[in-house]
Amino acid sequence: MKVVNAAVVFSLAAVAALGQVNVGEQKPEASVPFNMTTVASFKLPWRLAFLPDGRMLITEKTGPVWLVSQKGDKIPVGNAPPVYFSGQSGMHGIFLSPNYAKDHSVYLTYAEPGDYGGGLALAKATLNATATSATLEKLEVIWRQMPKGKGGQEGAQIAFSPDGQYLFLSVGDRQRMTPAQDPDQPEGKILRLTLDGKPAPGNPNFGKTGAATIPLIDPPSDTEAAKNAKVVSTYTFPGQNLTPAETWASGVRTPYGLAFSPTGELWEVEHGPAGGDELNLIEKGKNYGWPLVSYGQNYNGVPIPKPDARPDLTKPVIYWVPVIAPGNLMFYKGTKTFPQWNGNGFVSGLATKTLNRVVFDGKGGAKMAERWDVGHRIRDVEQGPDGSLWMLEDADPGALIHVTPK
Repeated sequence: MKVVNAAVVFSLAAVAALGQVNVGEQKPEASVPFNMTTVASFKLPWRLAFLPDGRMLITEKTGPVWLVSQKGDKIPVGNAPPVYFSGQSGMHGIFLSPNYAKDHSVYLTYAEPGDYGGGLALAKATLNATATSATLEKLEVIWRQMPKGKGGQEGAQIAFSPDGQYLFLSVGDRQRMTPAQDPDQPEGKILRLTLDGKPAPGNPNFGKTGAATIPLIDPPSDTEAAKNAKVVSTYTFPGQNLTPAETWASGVRTPYGLAFSPTGELWEVEHGPAGGDELNLIEKGKNYGWPLVSYGQNYNGVPIPKPDARPDLTKPVIYWVPVIAPGNLMFYKGTKTFPQWNGNGFVSGLATKTLNRVVFDGKGGAKMAERWDVGHRIRDVEQGPDGSLWMLEDADPGALIHVTPK
């Protein structure tokens, strides 16, 4: 009975506290309630995904994809696409299709090479995996960011709708800032697509038309004179839909985490600039403010208006000042291994080298629980088939770490 009462008290407290809460100053717990075992290492690992047989697909930012056993045995996955690897750009995520049991389809997100840099690409392929080999077959790019160019912060995270019909793709602002508020550019958006990469029916602007060309400018070398940049020509992207029909939500910065809660809410975590990491409840048609507002400030010290200055923009539920630099967001589901965490979310912290537990009330509210110092820059954390956790360290070499109860 005490447990039930505590849950009720928390639920009421979470609803009452619904709003903007800064948890950046939270101190780590004195100890961690789990064991951490390094199983293997990789070169800048980014994401992992579990296959039904318990093996993992693991991406490295430099390009390779690996099929990995829980003992750390590695098999290279053939036919991985070439990537533009520079700074924050490279191979990002690999995700199993909701229909994987039927067709063995997987999705990959990565920086596709191109003129002047790279662009975020979403590809679909068939995974052919045996006991001793693995390869990607029939790989096809089903969505790509245009124009390509330099700049990190690609986002590149996928979340499938609970009914398995749609795919949500996070697209970062690519350090270009202003496109996050431009409805005809994909940067700084959460997209909602069909499983084949097309704009999904029911999107806020589905079926509307937009411009198929963008201006090309000739900017001066002097940054201060950039306001005098002149349009020298326009460029049309053959076959590329530049309408906002794909957009579900806008105004995000570096959306590295995107996941559905057990109650069907879509949540996102993103890096702020100097301060102001955010946990956002993503809803249809909402604008989350970047770069118009932020709880952080620009790296050069120039202040950014705070979200309270723009009540028309959607505020985060939780924010971090100072930052934790979130690597991803996942929800724990099940009563095996860590039953006390069923329904809770986990946010990995790169800058703080932490694993952070978040409790959600299922009504749009969230509250921070523990912050555990794990001593590694955690890029990804995922749940294994047996309910244990697996973490990837953002380093070269970066560890694959198995998390089990003490």
